[in-house]
Order: sequence, then structure tokens, then C-alpha cells
Amino acid sequence: MFKLSKKADYGLIAVKHLAMHSQQHACSANEIAEEYGISATLMAKVLQKLAHRFLVIAKHGSSGGYQLAKEPSQISALDVISAIDGPVLITSCVTSHGNCDATERCSVKEPLRRVNESILNVLSAVTISQMSEDPHEPALIALSGASRPLVSTT
Repeated sequence: MFKLSKKADYGLIAVKHLAMHSQQHACSANEIAEEYGISATLMAKVLQKLAHRFLVIAKHGSSGGYQLAKEPSQISALDVISAIDGPVLITSCVTSHGNCDATERCSVKEPLRRVNESILNVLSAVTISQMSEDPHEPALIALSGASRPLVSTT
């Protein structure tokens, strides 16, 4: 099953929260964690990873916390997921880390590479500003070569 890690989920939650509160104030890890029922320690680690990849910035002082380093329209879901989990891969054969034992006889390597590429394209097309829009309005994401668009309600 293709599934995001909890940390990647929390990263998306944090970045969306920051996008929705960007005009008000910097948000602390504790504030975000409390709002969504997440461990404050884990949220702090997630925010540190996002800061390390320059997606958020940490403000120090009495009104400190985290803010987005870029406009929400300039941050993709893929940016956040990759900052937390590293490269998005559905199978190990689509990496550049060498060949698996079945490379010579594998009949699904190329189709899986195309699937992985499509997933990356979709994740890079979805921005945090889109994720912050009204959840009752489904957004359409078209895949090139797809016979029908995907409907995203996030």
C-alpha cells in the first residue's frame, strides 16, 4: 500500500495551518500540535525538518514561532513530503541506487517508473494554497495521458 508517513501527514497539516494563519501571527509547535491533537515533540521535529529545507522559518522571541518561508502557492505537497520523508518512491527499482536482482527479467519496471512519475507530477502540482481552499469545492487534477481526471477533495 502506498501511504505517507505520519510525519509527512503532520508536515502537510503544519504547513497548511501556517498558510491559514499567516496574516495573524507566527505559530508555535505547541499551538499547532494542540490544535490537531498531535504530540508537541513530534510537531517540533517536523517543523525543524521543514525549516532545514527552507519551507518554514523560525521566529525567536516572545512573539516567536514558525511562519512560511514562501507564499503558499509556491510550496507543493511534494516539497513538504520530500522535506520530511525524502524522495517519494513506490518501489525500490525506480531509484538510481543500482539494480535489483530481477532487473533483467522484470516486466513492470518501466510501468512502475511511469506510475511513480505520475504520482510525483500530481504531488508537485498540488500547492499548499490549493490545500487551504474551501474543502467543499473539489479540485480537479488532470494527469497527462489519463483517461479521466482525478478528483481531489483536499
